[in-house]
Amino acid sequence: MHPIPPVLPVGAMGAGDQPEFALRAGFLLRPWRGTDADAGALADSCRDPGIRHWNRPEELTPATAREKIARWGRRWRAEEAAVWAIAPPSGERPVGLVGLADVDLAGGSAEFVYWLLPEGRGHGVMAAAVTRVSRWALDELGLHRLRITHSVGNEASCRVALQAGFPLEGTLRSALLHADGWHDEHLHARIHGDP
Repeated sequence: MHPIPPVLPVGAMGAGDQPEFALRAGFLLRPWRGTDADAGALADSCRDPGIRHWNRPEELTPATAREKIARWGRRWRAEEAAVWAIAPPSGERPVGLVGLADVDLAGGSAEFVYWLLPEGRGHGVMAAAVTRVSRWALDELGLHRLRITHSVGNEASCRVALQAGFPLEGTLRSALLHADGWHDEHLHARIHGDP
């Protein structure tokens, strides 16, 4: 029996610099930086009621936010994650985050994470960001499968997934513990070659 070769070899992602991507209406996907603006936006995200309701963020100060940003840089190099700031056309302070967690180069898969601060909502930028990162991950990097999971009650996240070309595959029962109890989660996925 022959071993199954890895989908992507070690070094396929982390050997280079994390790319930046231009989005419509002047938004930019870029790596997070240890600046006051980036650390402040990340710390603010942990206090936003909308983000807290659907995610489980840890409380961050600007100092611990800088540590987390530095950890994301190390996780890129270790090929474990790829996390981008969504920067608006009007300035440097990020309005959101989009990224790939649980990156498995050998298995060819990763899972999306994303959120938007109130000033980033209502522009359609998250669907555009997920679409652009998907094109990079599947067509440029060479992963085979990307997934999105979200609480079945999170209609905005469901819309993002569908608009970005991630069809609903099913429901994961009682899959994630939130502050208000266990939530069922939708599973969406996109694979290489999907239209």
